Amino acid sequence: MGLFILRRVGVMLLTALCLTFIVFFLTNLYPNLEKLAKTQGNFRMSDEQVETWLGNRGYLEPTLIKYGEWLGVAPGYVIEGSDGEIRGRCFNSNDNPDEAPKFCGVLQGDWGFSTVFKEPSSDIIATRLGLTGKLMLWVLIVMIPTALIVGILAGMREGSVLDRSLSTFSIATTATPEYVSGVIFIAVFASSAVGLKWFKGSATSAMESANFENFALPVITIALYGMGYVARMTRASMAEVMTAQYIRTARLKGVSFRNIVMKHALRNALIAPFTVIMLQVPWLLNGVVIVETLFNYKGFGWVLVQAAGNNDVELLLGVSVVSVVVVLITQLISDIGYVYLNPRIKVS
Repeated sequence: MGLFILRRVGVMLLTALCLTFIVFFLTNLYPNLEKLAKTQGNFRMSDEQVETWLGNRGYLEPTLIKYGEWLGVAPGYVIEGSDGEIRGRCFNSNDNPDEAPKFCGVLQGDWGFSTVFKEPSSDIIATRLGLTGKLMLWVLIVMIPTALIVGILAGMREGSVLDRSLSTFSIATTATPEYVSGVIFIAVFASSAVGLKWFKGSATSAMESANFENFALPVITIALYGMGYVARMTRASMAEVMTAQYIRTARLKGVSFRNIVMKHALRNALIAPFTVIMLQVPWLLNGVVIVETLFNYKGFGWVLVQAAGNNDVELLLGVSVVSVVVVLITQLISDIGYVYLNPRIKVS
């Protein structure tokens, strides 16, 4: 198991390098850098002035060198601009260049500075990631048990009225996007036009103090959409297991239906849904963009929209790093979980 985990970690690091380089390359294309220069400088800047602005700040260096500097494996640039000012990646204009560190990248904890929020990118990401983590926690608490129960109940008696009803419900929730269900929930349960006003709080206030009134609607909106997919996978897996030969043998031996489900079928039926459940974590991290924007909940997805929309290069790169790491870690946990759920799967 130890060697298996080490091999997987090695593949994860290589994958992370490749993915982050692709994002770095795309965000550092010249049209994006030109837009950044005009946003931070002057929209009426000429092409020569744009070249000068970018050159004074190290943006015109070769891509591999810039990537190494951003990652923290190459020394940060030190450039004397055309205006005589010395600029460097690892120090500010008021700092002494001789006392500045030589390396300052992601590996050293320097994630750059947000040009939109005027704060270090690492502080912004940490704060917003915590808010989204709170939202994800409650979504998983609501979504996973409900989806498993619906899927198991539907799969226990394939073709029954209960199976068809729950399957129809699962398909309906999966087929309804969050921006549709979210708008419906707001109009029916929170808007004064209809008059119910069950949820009077705002999701923005849930950032500081979450309660049922201000946090239920975004949680239910996300949970409903993901729940149908997990429930359908659980139902298909459960229905397949219930037709297996060992289940028929248990029935012939007189084992009660409850014991057949709980002791024989349930564990094997959860192997396939386990992967789907683990994939919900990276989906929730990046897929909450619509819901967080709709309910004005300023979490990780909201920051992603702001960074992309305002061409905030450093913040966008930091968001991509977190997204890549979360996806790779959940895949590692999924692989390890397979071994414990199914003893027939060998690590070798």
